[in-house]
Amino acid sequence: MLPATFKLCAAISYRHLRNMTGLRRQAAVAISQELSKLTCHGTGPSTWINQVRRRSSLLSSRLEEKSFSEMEMSYIKQGEEALQKSLSILGDQDGWKTETVVDNGDKVLSKVLPDVGKVFRLEVVVDQPLDAVYSELVDNMEQMGDWNPNVKEVKILQKIGKDTLITHEKAAATPSNIVGPRDFVSVRCAKRRGSTCVLAGMSTKYGAMPEQEGFIRAENGPTCMILRPLPGSPSQTKLTWLLSIDLKGWLPKTIINQVLSQTQVDFANHLREHLARTVAVNC
Repeated sequence: MLPATFKLCAAISYRHLRNMTGLRRQAAVAISQELSKLTCHGTGPSTWINQVRRRSSLLSSRLEEKSFSEMEMSYIKQGEEALQKSLSILGDQDGWKTETVVDNGDKVLSKVLPDVGKVFRLEVVVDQPLDAVYSELVDNMEQMGDWNPNVKEVKILQKIGKDTLITHEKAAATPSNIVGPRDFVSVRCAKRRGSTCVLAGMSTKYGAMPEQEGFIRAENGPTCMILRPLPGSPSQTKLTWLLSIDLKGWLPKTIINQVLSQTQVDFANHLREHLARTVAVNC
């Protein structure tokens, strides 16, 4: 029911880091500290984080020589914060409980965080190379409603630099209208370097997109997707999706938990089917 979007931690050299503005310097330092914490763990994502850091440190993409307004800098900071928090959550391997395991190996885990609430983590393998998956989730995000029935529309409202987007997403009602239509306004931080991508985001305020009639304005984040080639099989992509959502309205937690975990499983299936059709058409 939710679009999965967001983008990877790309790297910059020390020379470019020195030239960053104060606000970006603080964001980069904070992310660096979180990555250092993650690499202390012997399991989970520490291996691929180390690989990316060896390439060029997973801080932020090369900055454009351009000045941003105070509001634009605020959105950039929000995107970096979402990325930082998401990596921190995924880096902590303790406390995750299994919600769903599918016959094909897809699984959804969850844990409750004091300052965030319940978060869900989808882990799947997609039988397509990373570039194909990245293209659909990032480059073609506005077409997501064409292949994911849980999504009515994804619209890019504003682009800020290379890595930051403001988007409006409309989610369809669930079967039997258990959960009615929701919409989200999100800031997204999209970063990529080499063979690893992180697509991160969180809800934000955007004056040009007030609440819409017929939709409840829900909130998400921190949330992110991590894409990387399956070790030993570059034609397959390991996808990890951290989902954190407040659907708003009067909904029992049992229904919310069931809907969100099923949403993640359904998303993986719709993505696979769409990519298979795309490959067949291009052959």
